[in-house]
Amino acid sequence: MIPYGSPEVNELTFERLRARVERREDGQWIDIEVRFDLAEGTLPDGIGELTALIICTARGDIVQIVPQDEGRDCEFQFTDNEKAQLAAYYEAEVKPRLDAQLA
Repeated sequence: MIPYGSPEVNELTFERLRARVERREDGQWIDIEVRFDLAEGTLPDGIGELTALIICTARGDIVQIVPQDEGRDCEFQFTDNEKAQLAAYYEAEVKPRLDAQLA
């Protein structure tokens, strides 16, 4: 994770990922809230409950991956490696379920 405006980088490894899918009322976007476990002591200071929000198009294509603290935007961003971990999880575990719903 990278605090906004800081050169510090703390690379996280996500374990035991779980997703909750919610289609927005407008039908244009799909929100995927991803919860996960982290190794003890790797959560950055200043974050209470870290989750990821993956925002997708109605077809299931990823538009954005952002960190959230207790369900709200926070002053951190994911590294490219962290985004790649989350995208791989989404593509392998979540997108097939979405594709099945769209079929």
